Amino acid sequence: MTGGDTHWSGAIAQDVQFGYLTEAAPGPRKYHPRMVLNTTDSQVLRILKEEIRRCRSFTFSVAFVSPSALAMLKTDFLEFRGKGRIITSDYLAFNSPQAFSELMALGKRGMDVRIHKASAFHPKGYIFEHDESVSAMVGSANLTASALVRNHEWNLLVSSAKTGDLAVQLRDLIRRQIQESSPITQEWVDGYAASYLPPPQRPQPSLPAFSPPEPGLDGEPADDFERIDGEEWLQSTSTGGASGSEVSSEGQPSSSRGATGGTSTQVEAPLLLPNRMQRHALREVEKLRRSGERRAIIISATGTGKTILSALCVKAANTSRMLFVVHREQIVDKTIQEYQRVLGGAPTDYVKLSGSQRNASARYVFATVQTLAKPEVLGSFDASAFDYIVIDEAHRAAAAGHRRVIDYFTPKFLVGMTATPERMDGFNVFELFDFNVAYEIRLNEALEADMLAPFHYYGITDVTFDDGSTTSDLTDLRLLTSAARVDHVLKALETYAQAGVPPRGLIFASRLEEASALSDELNRRSLHGRPLRTVALTGSHSVHRREAAVRELESGHLDYIVTVDVFNEGVDIPSVNQVVMLRQTQSAIVFVQQLGRGLRKSHGKDYLVVIDFIGNYANNYMIPIALFGDESLNKESLRRNLIAAEERGAIAGLSSVQFDRIAHGRVLSAVSAVKLDSMRHLKSALQEMRNRVGRIPDLWDFVRFDSVDPVVLGTASENFPNLLSKALKVQWSLTPQQLRALTLLSGEVLTAKRPHDAALVQFLLQRTSATVNEIHDHLSAQGFPTTPRTAQSAVDTLTLAQHAEADINRYKMPLALDEDGTVRLADHVVRGYESNSEFRHAVDDLLKTARHIVAERFRGDRVFTVGRQYGRKEVARLLTWPRKWTPTIYGYRVDGPTSVCPIFVTLHKSEEISASTAYEDAIVDQRTMVWFTRSRRTLQSAEVASIVANDVDIHVFVKKDDAEGTDFYYLGQATASAAEQTTMPGKDGGPLPVVRMLLNFRHDIPSSLYDYFHPIVTRT
Repeated sequence: MTGGDTHWSGAIAQDVQFGYLTEAAPGPRKYHPRMVLNTTDSQVLRILKEEIRRCRSFTFSVAFVSPSALAMLKTDFLEFRGKGRIITSDYLAFNSPQAFSELMALGKRGMDVRIHKASAFHPKGYIFEHDESVSAMVGSANLTASALVRNHEWNLLVSSAKTGDLAVQLRDLIRRQIQESSPITQEWVDGYAASYLPPPQRPQPSLPAFSPPEPGLDGEPADDFERIDGEEWLQSTSTGGASGSEVSSEGQPSSSRGATGGTSTQVEAPLLLPNRMQRHALREVEKLRRSGERRAIIISATGTGKTILSALCVKAANTSRMLFVVHREQIVDKTIQEYQRVLGGAPTDYVKLSGSQRNASARYVFATVQTLAKPEVLGSFDASAFDYIVIDEAHRAAAAGHRRVIDYFTPKFLVGMTATPERMDGFNVFELFDFNVAYEIRLNEALEADMLAPFHYYGITDVTFDDGSTTSDLTDLRLLTSAARVDHVLKALETYAQAGVPPRGLIFASRLEEASALSDELNRRSLHGRPLRTVALTGSHSVHRREAAVRELESGHLDYIVTVDVFNEGVDIPSVNQVVMLRQTQSAIVFVQQLGRGLRKSHGKDYLVVIDFIGNYANNYMIPIALFGDESLNKESLRRNLIAAEERGAIAGLSSVQFDRIAHGRVLSAVSAVKLDSMRHLKSALQEMRNRVGRIPDLWDFVRFDSVDPVVLGTASENFPNLLSKALKVQWSLTPQQLRALTLLSGEVLTAKRPHDAALVQFLLQRTSATVNEIHDHLSAQGFPTTPRTAQSAVDTLTLAQHAEADINRYKMPLALDEDGTVRLADHVVRGYESNSEFRHAVDDLLKTARHIVAERFRGDRVFTVGRQYGRKEVARLLTWPRKWTPTIYGYRVDGPTSVCPIFVTLHKSEEISASTAYEDAIVDQRTMVWFTRSRRTLQSAEVASIVANDVDIHVFVKKDDAEGTDFYYLGQATASAAEQTTMPGKDGGPLPVVRMLLNFRHDIPSSLYDYFHPIVTRT
């Protein structure tokens, strides 16, 4: 047996002992039996992705397969270089024809896809063959999206050596499964589709009707109903009798024919139950209206039911007359139909006011702003004609026509609705609606609530031209529309778009000429053997031409509309099942707007496919900002979100994000290169927050609106008031001493990763002075783990005692003085806090924010929190070491008095560092790390002996490389084992003594953190 075989055999033997005999046994924790559940830290999908990327062959034997589940794994299947096999059946007709079409497409790319002959086929097993082992996951999870990421599933993952009995049984099972099944053929798929009858849906529980909140009702209604099957409304109930109406299968009242013709018979409104978003928003709107407010705005992602919500608001207000203002005439008819579903009444109660119709005496008037804003039309109404006005797409209200309408009327209540209140021109939408945000639900929240169609995003590398280049900001138009690029686009559409589903897609190009040329070239090509049918639309085309193109797309007479930004907003095409992005991401807002064009739910649409062609664009960093709604301006937040989404496989709801290897690297490189905390980005964030809150923003505003990281804002320009002065030209009455005090608070208290420092400042502001013992007792009484050393360390933060000379010079003067054990705030701090309201407000804002950040981000019962970042200075603070030790900690430091050794590891060393420090540290698995001491150390060295004997508490901090900054992620406490004396090459090539050992973590490194440092996505 070779040395490698011996090592592997020992590893599985250790894990067998750990898994079946005693959890105290050492081992790599790689082959032990594991329960696989859908939890916050891991999911069934993640385990499948991990095993696929590690194995050399796999066999899935599953009764039920959904197209969405296959979409979640598509990149893994496409990049797999071994033998893959999926065995399923037509049992209970659960698998749709689309699922078999997707399987057939995988079969054409080399996967062995088979139909089992059993009449009642019901397995849920996943087998993975590795070089030296076999692993199998067996349990309750079928190959469906819900089972992979959301459902309550029980699965057991077990491993065996290739020579073990379990491996023999699994290989025999695979052999018999193959014998009892046949490869899927296109003929079989076509025959199945021709005779397919979907299984009947399970009946839904009966739900109570919705009643608007009663006046004075402040409590939230009980959660006794939920959204069903993705509809904007939950349940309809016939009111009974001859005058009642039912909701038809298309969702329209069966006895109503619209507002402009048909019968004038009174129509009772069906009882529509709001979805969760609508219910919460309705309650908040009613609270504002009843409290005397005159205006409010609702911010809600496209497709979440804003129109129905506004109708419910009108119904709750029991308004006498209502005006609904839209910016495009083609929206009006559908809006009227939606209102009739909610309000009922006679068709004559509803009127459309447009260029061709001017009858405005009805109870509910629906008008285009272009018509209504005309002086002769506007003047025909009394200013108080409507007691309730709804402004659709309220972010457009900066336009002259909108402002003329809004300024003219005096309704009792004005409500605006928008998905994107942010504007590039500086207009403050929030101010227009008196800064009353009644409700806000953004894209990721709506996806989590299953209010939108899930999407599967594929970030793929754009074409490589003959000279080895790819698309960039400067690529010539001829290359963008060249045969090579069109071939590349078509190959991607064939690979990533839904198989067996006719395309209804929007293609977003970078410029008008490109859109037109691409459409012409695509129309000369075929997709899946069918000639492509596309059209290019630009802003120069008439509304009539655009509407005609949309109708052709929805009817299936067009495959794609190619455009630049015509369809960014204001167009409702629910059947769109593809969004193709052939341009760089210029704005996270535009990205979300274009993505949103395909997120509306529609009958027969399982999910949206998003194909993003990623070239060498500097703006690639905006992709994770847009996908995850991450406005923190924190690079580490973006990186971790990106890696975690890729490795777990799923993001909000049942959506997924997948990149090919090169595209993934381009996005991460763009994140590393961009200066997120530039003044341009900070100024934009501050301006947006000032617009939202209607005043100079506080740090706390960014906390409550989950926006930019307050630590970034508070330290970007020494202190927050300084930043506001530079970015927003705010003038302060703060003295130089007060500004220096705020700089110290920002650099030492806001950044603290424990609550003691902020609590001490608050304590001294109340008391002016206190002894160290009193401080210790106060911090302990607050519930913070406190020792005398901790209390003194917090005091040192304010007095700058034991700090490095650079910090003392930076802050100029301490915040407090320690006089023989009595600590008191400096006189300039006390006087400023008592006499200057601006200084007092800035201090209180900072302390409130600091306390919240610590409580939200860090565990109160541990010195360090796994997964959070720490710099060497912060580690010294938390270990109660002198801050001036920071420059001397380097890779690790053993401290006898505190019996602690923090270890700092940079996994990818810079090419510029000397050979004597180029250690080959590596994370082996979620429990183990290989670590090297400093060079010129032996097992007899005092510091090494303490570590090897585990005489000190070892805390491990890791970062990928120096390009990621000075902070390290905390992986946890560890014990040392398997220490051995070895050598490493010095700069002259000669050997240097060094000690190599394993660091065994007490607890598994969280999956997302492990994925970040050990990404299998980059497998070649």
